[in-house]
Amino acid sequence: MSAEPKTGAPLAVLLPFKVETTRLSAPRLAPVHAALFGVGLALLAGTAWAQSGAAQLSPLEVIVKWAPLLLSGFVFNILISMVAMALGTAAGLGLGLAMLAQNPLLARVAWALTQFFRNAPWLVLLFFVMFLVPFQVTIFGVRIPLPDWAKATVGFSLPVMANVAEIVRGAVRSVPSTQWEAAESLAFTPRQIMWRIILPQCVKRMLPPWMNLYALVAMATVQASIVGVSEMLTLTAQVHTAEGGRPELFAPLYGFALLCFFLYCYPIDRFTARLERRFQIR
Repeated sequence: MSAEPKTGAPLAVLLPFKVETTRLSAPRLAPVHAALFGVGLALLAGTAWAQSGAAQLSPLEVIVKWAPLLLSGFVFNILISMVAMALGTAAGLGLGLAMLAQNPLLARVAWALTQFFRNAPWLVLLFFVMFLVPFQVTIFGVRIPLPDWAKATVGFSLPVMANVAEIVRGAVRSVPSTQWEAAESLAFTPRQIMWRIILPQCVKRMLPPWMNLYALVAMATVQASIVGVSEMLTLTAQVHTAEGGRPELFAPLYGFALLCFFLYCYPIDRFTARLERRFQIR
């Protein structure tokens, strides 16, 4: 928006929000980090194999044997994190806007919900949903089962909702007040101001913390193993038991799980840092 100092000039006009195209290459894992993790995993496997008998499979052979099953569990972790992030983002957007509402009662209730779910331990919320939500619901005589993974996804979406609400609130508050004043002077309604002018400018402010939150959710999905969901950590324990509970397999198997999560989450972290530099977010 620009102001015209000359007398008789046209009135100030709020220019539409312009989304600049960003050319970013795909994030890649630094070779030194991948090499360090590979060497560490190889040393663990080699040491464990040296302690095992010659008639048994080596730790590396065990990992190769069970890799398809373990990777299927890892894909399930990613699926839970994506669904939880989608549900939490949709609910968090509404909750964040409710905190900015002009109705003081609505704003206070939204603020209380945000603070409660944002500061509650994730594992406690997971147990709360898992054991208080029934295993099935009946709607118009039709029984709909609620599997454990679905309830776990809802449990993870609750803290996501609260954190997304705080991200939305902070991003909206960071928009200069001149944008609001200019939009009001052009007779935009409050709804039009929020959805057409303010929220488009908040996207680049919300994207980096939103991506950081997703990485945290992806890593936190291993907590679902505590409540019996068959994700990667649960399958890793079952594989360890199926191989006779050999002590030398403990570090290689769980190290493989650690490596999978690192290779997935580290590029997200690097891409988030690149976006922060690109958008010059302080």
